Amino acid sequence: MNRNSNTYIFIFSIIMVIVVGAILSFVAISLKPMQTKNVEIEKKRNILSALQIKNTVENAEDLFDKYITEMIAVNTNGEIIPDVDVFELDLKKELYKEHEDIKLPVFIGKLDNGELKYIIPLSGKGLWGPIWGYIALNEDMTTVFGATFSHKSETPGLGAEIETDWYQQKFSEKKIFDENGDFVSIKVVKGGAPPDNIHGVDAISGGTITSNGLEDMLFDCLKLYEPYLNNK
Repeated sequence: MNRNSNTYIFIFSIIMVIVVGAILSFVAISLKPMQTKNVEIEKKRNILSALQIKNTVENAEDLFDKYITEMIAVNTNGEIIPDVDVFELDLKKELYKEHEDIKLPVFIGKLDNGELKYIIPLSGKGLWGPIWGYIALNEDMTTVFGATFSHKSETPGLGAEIETDWYQQKFSEKKIFDENGDFVSIKVVKGGAPPDNIHGVDAISGGTITSNGLEDMLFDCLKLYEPYLNNK
């Protein structure tokens, strides 16, 4: 066959597309288990971080098995839903469902001192993309024990600061219910929250939209859990 002919070029192109496509498909399928495992480990690390437990990629699974004693799913009425693979629940996807069909994951941790903590996932929107995280509550179901937040593409030095330890530590000991038992969540206060404000933390300087997104995420997600938290 004439290698300069259109027919040859056409056939050669088809063969290359098929060969390259097959190679890429094989690589994708081969890497899928590893990618899935990495996502699982990252999720476990985030949950442990909300519990203020230092962890690494290497020990996250062992620490998760040690400290997370129970995983449950509840509905928006605060009732436990049986027979649910809680770890595989994706809150972001659940938020797109009808209110009555939402399944809410709860991770229950037990620290070395015997204290129980209730870890709740969070999902929201920042300035440039999604933000997410976990917040751990004490047994009183109103006081924050720890929190961790992550983002996809917030601005370094500004909105991306939600991912830093120094900022996340500001949420410890804040309360999501007021003295009357009403849900108020946590306010992210522009200009700084007064030290005696038990429901507020400082907004990030120069990261107003991310701060607003963080506040909305906390309110919207925790509000869904209010019936469960009140029933405990």
